[in-house]
Amino acid sequence: MALKLTGTVAIVTGASSGIGAATARRLAREGASVALIARRKDRLDALVAEIKEAEGTAFAVPCDITDQTRAKAAVQTVVDRFGRIDILINNAGLMLIGPIVGADVDEWEQMLAVNVRGLLYVTHAALPYLLTAAADGPRNVADVVNISSLAGRKAWAQFGVYNLTKFGMNGFTESLRQEVTRRHVRVGVLEPGAVVTELISHNNEQMLSEILEPFNALHQRLDADDIADGIEFMVTRPRHASIAEMWVMPTDQVA
Repeated sequence: MALKLTGTVAIVTGASSGIGAATARRLAREGASVALIARRKDRLDALVAEIKEAEGTAFAVPCDITDQTRAKAAVQTVVDRFGRIDILINNAGLMLIGPIVGADVDEWEQMLAVNVRGLLYVTHAALPYLLTAAADGPRNVADVVNISSLAGRKAWAQFGVYNLTKFGMNGFTESLRQEVTRRHVRVGVLEPGAVVTELISHNNEQMLSEILEPFNALHQRLDADDIADGIEFMVTRPRHASIAEMWVMPTDQVA
């Protein structure tokens, strides 16, 4: 059977663990050459070796995407290596929860840097190549999938600035979709519910013990590969079909 993504080049940000790593494996398995962007070079190198052992093609691009110059250079490195970009998965993200009153503003700045500015810098740099790919095979379509959250659909106390970044991502995604969809660059957002990843691990002990761990104990959380499965589905639709929004959550998670 022919692989669905043969001849394509995909960028996955936040590829050193969790959803990003699972997505990179899946896209490579379907024939894409996958560029892995994240800060932790050792993890990227290990994932590249794993993908190559499975007869896939992968390339590590260590980068802090919160720096515009570095983000642009990372995208250019991918183009220099593979000659094109067909798929962009904006997965890099940070969740630091806590009250707005008396908040550590540095934590807000970190989330805005990764979840908003990193998203914007990488997307801006990749769009010209995605538009070219959509006009010039092999599929005559290109894809952007932004990994948001249920926190982009519903606000909760203690999640204020994380909510802001994910609601903002959803709005940006839909605006971009309307701008480029007639040029066959498909733009969609995937909003996971509770997933077993490292995302919660950056929070302080109080938030972990009072909010996050009790919430997780109530649900059978998804695996990262459950989300990667949704991403693979979105980017392998026929050219005439576009998935603008996908909501993936544990069956027993109400909200």
